[in-house]
Order: sequence, then C-alpha cells, then structure tokens
Amino acid sequence: MSTTETNDHAISVLNDLIETNKDGEQGFRTAAEHVTNSELKTLFNIFAQQRARFASELNSEVLRRGGDPAKTGHMSATLHRGWIDLKSAVTGKSEKAIVDECERGEDSAKSNYEDALKKSLPSDLLSIIETQYLEVKAAHDSVRDLKRAEHADHA
Repeated sequence: MSTTETNDHAISVLNDLIETNKDGEQGFRTAAEHVTNSELKTLFNIFAQQRARFASELNSEVLRRGGDPAKTGHMSATLHRGWIDLKSAVTGKSEKAIVDECERGEDSAKSNYEDALKKSLPSDLLSIIETQYLEVKAAHDSVRDLKRAEHADHA
C-alpha cells in the first residue's frame, strides 16, 4: 500500500470506530434515561461519557491524518441492531430488557474493536485502539455480569 492508501485505510478504520462509539454513547444515554435503578443509571452514564471520550480521541487522530471524521453513528442497522433494538426495549421499561440490549450493543462494539486490531495500521494507532479496546471489553464484561445478575434475580 502507498502512504496515501495506508493513511486512507487508517482514516476509514478510525471512522468506523468513531461511529461505533457514537452508537454506544447514544445507546448508553438512552439506557440511563430509562432505568430506575440508580446504580445502573450511573454506570450507563459513565459508559456513555467513556464512549464520547473515545470518539473524541479517534476524531483527533482522523484530523491529524487530514481526514474528515465521522459525524454520526452507523447507518447499517445490521451492524448495531443491539443499540437500535434498545429503543424498543425502553418502551416496555423493563430493566432486564434494557440490560440485555446493552449487552448486545457491547458485543458489537467489542467485535468492531477486535476487527480493527487485526488491520494493518500504524503502531501509534494500534496502541490507541488497543487501550480503548481493553476499556470496551471491561465495559462489556460489566454489562454481561449485570445481565447475568438480572437473569438470576428473575429466575
């Protein structure tokens, strides 16, 4: 790949992760607005802020490389059905359903980061993506554990 192709490839990968983080930020904000449990509300707001921070960090990297950062989340419903389905879960106000949909959204985010880490990217970018991935994975595991606890409570 030429330097231009490598740079364009890096910008494309970064923009995909920006979209992933914008989806996650919106999903967690929606979840926080619709749960009554104060611990869940706090956790979902923390994760929303985390995703906003990640998107901002990646945004800076796109600009540094001369690219145009993604402005919104993914348009493809198939990639982020978990966050999209969250909207229908919140209408029923079931915290269990909301936690389930958050986990599905997190499955997608984790997968997108894993895919990005397999790409041929400059080492400085891989380092940023790896650091964010570890936090995404920790958030995913927290939501998964919440889901397990919710299901155990309702068993």
